[in-house]
Amino acid sequence: MTDRHNASRRRFLAASGGIAALAAPGLAQAVPRAGTERPLPPLVGRSSETLLPRGKARRVVICGGGWGGITAARYLRQQVPHLEVVLLERNQNFFSCPMSNKWLVDVVDTQYLTKDYLKVSEELGYRFIQTEILEIERGTKRVVTAAGALDYDYLILSPGIRYNYEAWFGNDRRAAEATRARFPAAYIPSAEHFHLKQAIHDFKGGDLVMTLPPPPQRCPPSPYERACLIASLFKAKKLNARIIILDHKDDVRPIGPGFKAAFQELYKDIVTYVPNAHVKEVDPFNKRIKTAAGDFDFDHAILMAPHQAGDLAWRAGVVGQSFQGGPDGWAAVDPLFLHAEDDKDVYVIGDAVGYVSPQFSFYPKAGHVANQHARIVAHYIAEREAEREPGYRLPDNLCFMMVSTQPQEAISVKFDYKVNSMGIIEQTQIDFNERKPETVGEDFEWARGIYADMFG
Repeated sequence: MTDRHNASRRRFLAASGGIAALAAPGLAQAVPRAGTERPLPPLVGRSSETLLPRGKARRVVICGGGWGGITAARYLRQQVPHLEVVLLERNQNFFSCPMSNKWLVDVVDTQYLTKDYLKVSEELGYRFIQTEILEIERGTKRVVTAAGALDYDYLILSPGIRYNYEAWFGNDRRAAEATRARFPAAYIPSAEHFHLKQAIHDFKGGDLVMTLPPPPQRCPPSPYERACLIASLFKAKKLNARIIILDHKDDVRPIGPGFKAAFQELYKDIVTYVPNAHVKEVDPFNKRIKTAAGDFDFDHAILMAPHQAGDLAWRAGVVGQSFQGGPDGWAAVDPLFLHAEDDKDVYVIGDAVGYVSPQFSFYPKAGHVANQHARIVAHYIAEREAEREPGYRLPDNLCFMMVSTQPQEAISVKFDYKVNSMGIIEQTQIDFNERKPETVGEDFEWARGIYADMFG
């Protein structure tokens, strides 16, 4: 393990300790006797109190500060300066999932992935409040947080994803929590990422199993990139290790030929790819997975349960219904204008967005798309504030995937969208399967540009 990794982990543990002390003061001081409760500190509110009183300006409240939420805050401040823009996020610091696979194997450092929310908001002129969102009351246009409640005129939901462990474990919370704690998927920032990084750098050999969730999932090509980069680390360390990819799909997608060439040509003795491995049973205690493609024991694992829209989408009541009558797990939106099907003042952006097209079903759940969605919705709100009917806009998408660190080489995929004569959104996908060092440079140039777009 490198000195840089040790330093990153020390900084994270120090920060975690500080957060824990703030969140659980009972650990540091005696609990007062009944009737002698101390008043709350001045900056800590109650959910029943008003967090921000109504001013003269109309207000946009953005729930969630990922790639979509933080981009929306910046563009709204630029395009509609008379609006009050408030970003609510439970974390103190931004941590980027895109580019984090490279961080796992020390291609980039922790500073590359993180930003201070408050500093960015002060520089760009919107309001940032670190708090937990408890309820979203669309009927009264009100968001209730742990620090108090605030009203909105427009609401932007950027919920990201959550893991549907119930698909594996039903009501067995013990198994679900053991899986999350011991074998995190590391697709929700950021504590899971630090846990996984420590685990792969401490790995001494044996079988590392990765379960891939069924589509739709966050950043579909990234699990394959993660497998390649971890394999590259194991290869450099000359470990007697095997990475077993249990894929719900029948083949590698997207950029399938590029990834399979990397598996065969670079990591033939390390990576084993298993298609149609529909998960039947997961036992985190005995380290065993049963799938339609066979049963697998493991020494360590990255267990990715099926994905759903994040909690905020459920609290806002925007999750759609399946043909069977139950929730389908994703936000039901107008495909062209991204507002909730039943509420034009509530927009959903990023990974939580549900079905948009009979041709390809879902937009790729990627950071690039979240950034594009945010810019589009900011434009829609700006047009509405100018009392103009907005015309629709569509995103695009780029994904760069590093498959080797020695030498550094990458592949990529591009998605374009248009609306056909029947009003249906069509997707064109272009895979770039040839491993090239130049593609790595394009990846970092893309990241530089999009970070500047989000943070200034």
